[in-house]
Amino acid sequence: MTALLLPSKHLPQERALLTVGACVLKQLNRPKTVSAVWQELRRNSGTEREHAAGLAFDWFVLALDLLFCIGAIELNEGLLRRVEP
Repeated sequence: MTALLLPSKHLPQERALLTVGACVLKQLNRPKTVSAVWQELRRNSGTEREHAAGLAFDWFVLALDLLFCIGAIELNEGLLRRVEP
């Protein structure tokens, strides 16, 4: 799993789970459902849109798992929300 967190020779920066997780956190300005975050991530403009267009749902879920494991997000009553430090 460590090889997926950071960019490397075989994993471009836009595919690293920390990068995907950062994009997810940008979407969570208010609590949202998982599907709403997924749709907004895929709908974004500019480089994020190009990045999200090639992003598979399972890679998105791995990023959510990472964010949950490090305590950056929580799921409560069907809504994802950021956990502020």
